[in-house]
Parts: sequence; structure tokens; C-alpha cells
Amino acid sequence: MPFDQVMIFLVLFVVLVLFAWGRWRYDLVAFAALMFVTVIGLVPFDEAFAGFSHPAVITVASVLLVSRGLMHSGLVDLLVRHLGRLGNRENLHLLVLLLLVTLSSAFMNNVGALALFMPVAIRLARKNNRSPSLYLMPLAFGSLLGGMMSLIGTPPNIIISTFRADSLQQAPFKMFDFLPVGGVVALSGIVFLLIFRRWLLPERKSPVSQDELFEISGYITEIIVPEKARLRDRKVREFEQLTPGDITVIAHVREGQRFENVSPYRHLRSGDTLIVRASAQDLQAVLDASGFVLSESDKLTTEKLGTEDMLIMEVSLTARSTCLNRTARSLSLRSRYGVNILGVARSGNRLRTAPGGIRLKPGDVLLLQGREENIGEVIQNFSLLPLMERNLRLGNVSRVITVLVIFASAIALAAFGILPVQIAFALAALAMVLGRFVPLREMYQSIDGPVIILLAAMIPVSQALETTGAAARIASGILTLSGGVSPVFALVVMLTVSMVLSNIVNNAAAVLLTAPIAVSLALGLNVSLDPFLMAVAIGASSAFMTPIGHQSNTLVLGPGGYRFTDYARLGVPLSLLILVVATIMIVWVWPL
Repeated sequence: MPFDQVMIFLVLFVVLVLFAWGRWRYDLVAFAALMFVTVIGLVPFDEAFAGFSHPAVITVASVLLVSRGLMHSGLVDLLVRHLGRLGNRENLHLLVLLLLVTLSSAFMNNVGALALFMPVAIRLARKNNRSPSLYLMPLAFGSLLGGMMSLIGTPPNIIISTFRADSLQQAPFKMFDFLPVGGVVALSGIVFLLIFRRWLLPERKSPVSQDELFEISGYITEIIVPEKARLRDRKVREFEQLTPGDITVIAHVREGQRFENVSPYRHLRSGDTLIVRASAQDLQAVLDASGFVLSESDKLTTEKLGTEDMLIMEVSLTARSTCLNRTARSLSLRSRYGVNILGVARSGNRLRTAPGGIRLKPGDVLLLQGREENIGEVIQNFSLLPLMERNLRLGNVSRVITVLVIFASAIALAAFGILPVQIAFALAALAMVLGRFVPLREMYQSIDGPVIILLAAMIPVSQALETTGAAARIASGILTLSGGVSPVFALVVMLTVSMVLSNIVNNAAAVLLTAPIAVSLALGLNVSLDPFLMAVAIGASSAFMTPIGHQSNTLVLGPGGYRFTDYARLGVPLSLLILVVATIMIVWVWPL
């Protein structure tokens, strides 16, 4: 085997292992791989950064920005406005939610579409006294199914389209070329989720309210400063530092007046009431040291902790959150934003450890207390997802119409071949910013930087897989081992490989790694290339078997109280169904 093929195989093996391990971010791994293959000569120096100007990268970035404009327009809010009028019919609720998130995901970022509808699903679950676990995973899977239906629905489709143009010197796929196969697959998936979720999804007995989830009364307490307390006339910070434990004063009441965002330099007086967050052990230690006493009032709830000015909100960490792998204490939310972290829940259960020392992970749910504008700033700066319905933006119909015109124009320009898709959506993204549908401060935040770096870095690496002859060698090996396999069987193999790989690594990486092999396999069988490209695209969008396969799956992990194996229980049968339906539809719509 030639040296360059040995090296590209070695690089790809290491990349896959590091992707699956997750110790380093996938964009860092991809960029390191690009630098390595460039230095050893597998990628020419002048082509090393060609991926950053690649049409697929420009298209993905533009679509993400346009998606943010759609989110801000209030269009989706208009769609969900009347959901509450459907009564307590659970199946009807889920059907409407699945249809909405699936259709939305066909034209906007699927994680963004899921984020819009998650709070609605959680509210409906609580209203019906059902576990959110019966709603959220089907909703996450619906967002993936929707992405299969159009060119802009998901990055794998965009990559496959540009791969067809660049590598095969053919016209790229059009806007709705994916619809015949993707639409039938999505519809089959929705029917499957509606029918079989009750038997395949465990109903986690997750709490239906903030009080139950975080057990507020268990670690947030009212204490009183008595007349002869040892620590009276001392500062709040001195009280909080009495013991090495994690103790926070959330509110201070004096002569009937309540003060939020308590300054650490406020002096305490006899008769004051403090609302503190502390574990039972830390609370007893601080009471013994200060001489303060417990209040005899009723147990605290989130309603008592919130006031007209103060808000209690659950937020979830996404895969893009900037506070991952950091402790809650290191975020300094109280000193920087005036926001308290009251508790942390993971997989549907409150963590008993003091919140300040917990190292945060994707899917964790935080209970925050603070003013609405301060919590909004925290959500914005740390890329968190609020698990409560936002205020509906229903007032400006002309705004919704304008956004729809911009979006529809981009689709029409691309669909009729008037402009390339990357130009059409780059113009739409520019219109969204100039029209202030996307605030300037959110312009770059709406573009998923890690995904852009991943794409730009892996495109030259993927091309090296082809130029070195490594992809052809893999395809030849498959043909040799199969002993003259039928084209349909080879199609099923590529669909399965792409599907399995997407459950381990990012779906864009899965496409970039499998597309060259699929093309070489089709050429070796002397059949049409398009069915194999479609198979890779469908497989890469079918990351249903693990919570790490796609950000949508990770997003519902904590709020739904799911375990790792829950995804396989529902995802494996769904993947097998898609394997059968997609194969039939691909062979029918795109003849071999």
C-alpha cells in the first residue's frame, strides 16, 4: 500500500477515535488533522484553507443566520399560539408538535427549531400531568427527520450537493431533490413515533414542576437574625464565609421590605430574615457558628422565591454552551450578572452536591433566579436554552411577512437555478441583518463556529481521501469481499455505514468521510452515483441511537430525564425502519 494511503487511513482512524472520545472539541480535532495532512504533503499548501471559501461552508453559515431571523420574526410563535386550545388530547398535541418541528426543520436549523418547540412540549406535558420524556425525544427525532426533506434542511444535504458538483462535475442537487425520499422517510418516522413511543420509551417519573424537580424546600431556607446573635451587625459576606461549605444569601428581608441581589457588604441587623441556599449539613454548621435560627414559616417554593422583579427560570445547557466543563462557581453569575444558581439537575434528578462545585455537562438543567433582563443576558452570553415559553412576538404582522418574503425569495432563486444556493442564502442573510431581523450582537453568535471550522477543515481531508486513491481502495475491498454484490446491497451497506458513523461523530464529518467511498463503490459497480449520494445523506441525518450523535439528542437529555440506553430503545427500531423505507424510495426515485 502506498505511503500516502497509509497515512490518510491512519489520520482518519485517529480522527474518528478522537471524535468518538469527545475529550477535545471536534473542530479542534478536524483542524489539527488538516494541518497534519498538509504538512506531510497529502494536501497542497495552496489548497489547505480552500474549505473556508467552499460553497457548502458559505451555505451552512448563511442558512444558520437566516434561521435566526426566522426565529426572531415571530412566525413560529404564530403557529404555536393556538396549541393550548387542543384540550388534553395528548396524541393530538404530539402530532401537531411533530408536524411543526419537522416542517420547520426542513427550512431552518434543526437545533433551532427544536429549541423553539421544547418549552411548548414541556408545558403541555406538565399540563397533562405526564412526563416530558414522552414528548421530548420524539420531538428531537422529528427535527432530524425534517432536515432530510430539503437542500437547506441539514448540513449533510448541502455537502452532498456541492460534492456532486465539485467531484463529479455535475449540477448540484436542487432545493427539493431530497423531498421525494426525505419526505416519505420523515412521514414514516412520524407515524412510527406516534404509535410506538409508548412501548419503546420509558415514562421517566420526572417531576412535573420546578418545585418537584429541584425540591426547593430541601435546600433553600428562611433564617432569622435574633436579638443576641453572635454575627449581628456583620456583613453578608462574613456570614457566607463562616464555613467552607457553599452558602448563598438569595434575598434579605428587613422590616417587611425585601431586597434581591443582596450585596455582600450589606450589614445584618437583629430581626432581619435571610433566604439562603445551602445543604442541610452546611446550613447546620452556619447556624451553629452565627447564632441565627430557622424561621418557622411554611416551606419555600419557587413562587415565593420569585417576585414581580425577580424571575425563576429553568435553562438547559446545549452542546454549544460556553460554560461546559466549568463549575457553577467559576461562572460568577451572581457578581457579574446578579443571577443566582439555585440548583442543578442531571438526567431528571437534582444533584445533591452544592451547585457551586458541580462541573457542568451538556443536557444539565439549571434553576436560575434573577431579574428577567439579567437572566436573558446570561442565556445569551452562555448559549443556554430557556425551558419556559418565551413571550410571544405577535404584534408586528408586517415583520413576519417581510421575513417570509426574504426567505421565500432565497428558496425560489435557488430552486429555479437563477442563483447558486450559496449566493441566494448569503443575500438572504444580508437582508436579515440589514432589516434588523437578526440583531448585530447575535450575527456571529447565530453562526455555529465549531461546525464551520469542522466543515472547512474536513473538506480538504475528504478530498485527500479521494486523491490518494484511498477511497477507491476501500470500495475495491468491499467489492472483493462481497464477491460481486448487487448494487442494492451495496447501497444498503453505504446507508448503514453512514447511519452508524453519524451516531458517533458529527453528521457533517460522517458525510465527508463516506461520500468519496460511496462514489468509488458506485463507479466500481458501474451504476449511477446519485442513489449512493442520497443514501449517504439520509444515513448521516439518522443519528437516532445515541445522545451524542446530534445536538438535538443532547438537548433533550437532561430535561427529559433520559438515560443513554433510552435512545437505542427508540432509535434502533426507527433506524431499521428508515433503512428499509429509504432503500425502497431511493431505488424507485433514483434508479441504479
